[in-house]
Amino acid sequence: MIDYHALKNRRFTDVVQSYTARDTMLYALGLGLGRDPLDERDLRHVYEKDLVALPTMAVVLGSPGFWMKEPDSGIDWVKVLHGEQAVQLHRPLPAAATIVGKLRITALVDKGAGRGALVVAEREVRDAASDVLYATVRQVTFARGDGGFSEVDGNGPKGGDAPPPALPAAPETDPEQSIDCETSPRAALIYRLSGDYNPLHAEPAVARAAGFARPILHGLASYGIAGLAILRECCGGDPERLKSLSLRFSAPVYPGETLRTELWREPGCVRFRARAMGHPLLDETQCKPGRVVLSNGVAEID
Repeated sequence: MIDYHALKNRRFTDVVQSYTARDTMLYALGLGLGRDPLDERDLRHVYEKDLVALPTMAVVLGSPGFWMKEPDSGIDWVKVLHGEQAVQLHRPLPAAATIVGKLRITALVDKGAGRGALVVAEREVRDAASDVLYATVRQVTFARGDGGFSEVDGNGPKGGDAPPPALPAAPETDPEQSIDCETSPRAALIYRLSGDYNPLHAEPAVARAAGFARPILHGLASYGIAGLAILRECCGGDPERLKSLSLRFSAPVYPGETLRTELWREPGCVRFRARAMGHPLLDETQCKPGRVVLSNGVAEID
């Protein structure tokens, strides 16, 4: 069980990471860029000449890995789910750099015994040499097996924090624009090379044991695909104009599905969600077409 005070004050070792132009190109390839060799919008992210890093690459930089699996976390790691993801972009990422990731726990929310808990973690991505802050990455994890830690026991209350502000739901009107991105059947095998080696995204047996028909796409890959749609359609492809991107993960995506990002423009921001449109090898009971997979999306635009 979670020990509130121990986990809230847990010290994480700073993660120093050097990434190269190759890593920047590999991240973009993992999102599906490069299908059309004549599309220069893709080429600027997958070719070393005048290479531009995608802003959502910040979510894979300076990560301490799956720290919740470590015994001292007190978390039942088998039952955790990635709930929400956000990134605040302070300045564009270089195509290559050495960065430092600094992680801390900002909130532990007890939903009650049998109802799970929320673990809110925040990571700063800074330049290792200049200490320039490139991005602040925030992740909400739903720890399904860890509710009840703040209830009163023989030692008194253990503590707990207020939940983070709820992300706004999508407007009830029809979206103003929809952008389709067909994912490759190999998408998860490529994306995992950017640092998330969870076998759920590669081994059919592991995926079946988790209740899925086949390996699923990384949630952060879907996040990046939606971010790319917003970057192109609402920012003119300029990373400096995308200031933040927040969303909730609602359902898994299977590699090979088309991801449809739906947009609503508002002053200074874009509201969005994404649907997965079905897999050619799976029936509707396994993979319902049109299901919402990313919800409550908000992007701040300059």
